[in-house]
Amino acid sequence: MSAPQPPSGPAYDTLRLERHEAVDWLTLSRPDRMNALSNTMIDELQDYFGRLSQDHATRVVVLRGAGRAFCAGLDLKDPPPTGEGPAGGMRGQRRISEIMMRMRRCPQPIIALVNGAASGGGFALALAADVRIAAEDARMNVAFIRIGLSGCDVGVSYFLPRMVGVSVAAELMLTGRFIDAQRALRTGLVSEVVPAAELTAAGEALVSDMLATSPLGLRLTKEGLNMSVDASSLESVVAMEDRQQILCAGGGDFREGVDAFLEKRQPRYRDD
Repeated sequence: MSAPQPPSGPAYDTLRLERHEAVDWLTLSRPDRMNALSNTMIDELQDYFGRLSQDHATRVVVLRGAGRAFCAGLDLKDPPPTGEGPAGGMRGQRRISEIMMRMRRCPQPIIALVNGAASGGGFALALAADVRIAAEDARMNVAFIRIGLSGCDVGVSYFLPRMVGVSVAAELMLTGRFIDAQRALRTGLVSEVVPAAELTAAGEALVSDMLATSPLGLRLTKEGLNMSVDASSLESVVAMEDRQQILCAGGGDFREGVDAFLEKRQPRYRDD
């Protein structure tokens, strides 16, 4: 990994942001609380992911947790983020769910490196990423159902059945059972399982492959994949794909990509 560069934007209290070339390494940094979501962390995550839509210099985001856990979910020792009554409750609820929506709307692929516990809202953060790599000690669960709430919260009921199928999703959501790393790999919830000591290296390898693509092609692929998952027909997906390919083919990066392939060298993309 290259030497970190000073990050642009605000300084955060609960997040550690390191910039390596075109990659943001974003670390949830409350290790004494297993990176549980405090009110401050909720606001800072919402701010960070909200800024990415206009950040054309950042191409990939790696999300990880400091210490022995990815994120233990909502910090129940913090004052509740929801306000009084239905209106206040909805405003507080949306403070958290907006994070996941901003993660899906931002054009940068997000890689979640999951170690230890990823529970409740922490599980939702991992699900909202584009790719998940798990350490061997990773354990994930829909914790909401275990504290008197519904298992449908902050995007989990949207993401989970699309990744593992309805039956496995129903089992996890109706019970709050933990799913370990190996079962997560078998069900397609994660792409890879590695020893904890190799988690960063696995993330770096995936980042390297993503950065070998053209900037526009990478952004459009995330957007297109998101839309295709919920598309109503093959025809609607093909119409979008056709437009994406013509858009990419009209720029200089396509010509550079073809030249590099023919000349057996690495392409030098300029995002034009």
